[in-house]
Amino acid sequence: MKKIILLLALSAVLFACNRPSAADIRRAEKHQRDSIALTEQLRTLDYYQSQLDILVAQADSLLPLFKYEKNPKYQDHGYYVRVYNWNARVLVRDDGHQPVLVYKDGKRINNPDMTKYPEAQRLAILFADIREAEKRINRTSLEIEKFQKRLQKQ
Repeated sequence: MKKIILLLALSAVLFACNRPSAADIRRAEKHQRDSIALTEQLRTLDYYQSQLDILVAQADSLLPLFKYEKNPKYQDHGYYVRVYNWNARVLVRDDGHQPVLVYKDGKRINNPDMTKYPEAQRLAILFADIREAEKRINRTSLEIEKFQKRLQKQ
């Protein structure tokens, strides 16, 4: 009987020693969560990169319709210009900030009817979308770095 009690006590001690502590369990769970988040961010980055590639290809298909103008002396951005007829000129800013400027007879038109200039409107939207995709890629890249650093520390 004493041998049985001694064996039970010894097995209980050995069982208790092999069990992971609560801190180890939490650490393992955090590592798993960070690994999953890293995988999600990598997939998101791939998606945004593919979207950017599509948008750039679409913009490149429209650019032959326009002529690029920039004066490097005083402009930090340029415009893609298209002359629709002898008196209508449309400018699309290359960085996606200001959508479209329309000039008729040398005077700027406020709130122009953009249905008359579908290529310019489309190019402006593409530039804005490209800019947004680049921002998302940068943010996602920072998130990936954060999770990679966390996983290296664990």
